[in-house]
Amino acid sequence: MPLICVCSPKGGVGKTTLTANLAYALARSGSKVLALDFDVQNALRLHFGVPLSDERGFVAKAAESSDWSQFVLTAGGNIFVLPYGEASEDQRLVFEERLTNDEHFLIRGLNTLLNYPGLIIVADFPPGPSAALKAMSRLADLHLVIMQADTASLSLLPHVENHRLTGDVLNRKAGHYFVLNQSDNRRQVSRDVTAFMEQKLGNQLLGVIHRDESVIEANASQQSVFDFSPASAAAFDIELIAKRVAGILGVKIGDGTVHSKPKMSGF
Repeated sequence: MPLICVCSPKGGVGKTTLTANLAYALARSGSKVLALDFDVQNALRLHFGVPLSDERGFVAKAAESSDWSQFVLTAGGNIFVLPYGEASEDQRLVFEERLTNDEHFLIRGLNTLLNYPGLIIVADFPPGPSAALKAMSRLADLHLVIMQADTASLSLLPHVENHRLTGDVLNRKAGHYFVLNQSDNRRQVSRDVTAFMEQKLGNQLLGVIHRDESVIEANASQQSVFDFSPASAAAFDIELIAKRVAGILGVKIGDGTVHSKPKMSGF
């Protein structure tokens, strides 16, 4: 049961969208995949067809529940989602306090899911440092750090390299890798940042995702980019990143055939 953490030093880089599409890409190989949301914005669920009015999630009852798998929603086929959910300020503060001070809190809550045979967990985190990211780093098999192909993201690269996201080494298992999002060949700055990142990071740069309007349109229709525009540049780029992630973690991945096309059910 590999656990992949998707994080970023700043917001607005497409982290949540990439988390969702990475989950879809891994599911296309036949793997069971759980998309897990630790971001208070509670937006990850929207990528899996969960209605905006659906407030279900795990954070509000996390402190009183020893098994968070009861809050998992079926997104059809072999994809599942565990939303952050609607939570009051007090519930959020209690959740973060437990994350910070109880080292067994996450293991207890996620135990059933972490031990589910063959399940790949892809977890989305709020931008920047967070109690959830720090707590999950002890359990994670791999971290993906999402950067944008612009000068703002480039300026924050030292924050990641100097361990400012968690105050420690980000990942002690398979390590951490970077993904450069929204690289635009039409813009000189974007080309320059992409070239610099490729040279600076080397093999730590797992992939580059090219700017693609299909991603925005897919989000608006609550579909994955693979369902909305399977021949798009972004679909190709994300599929390649998913295969590289699978290779690093030793997950058997197929040829991209959709064995069980996700359709909404169970809501």
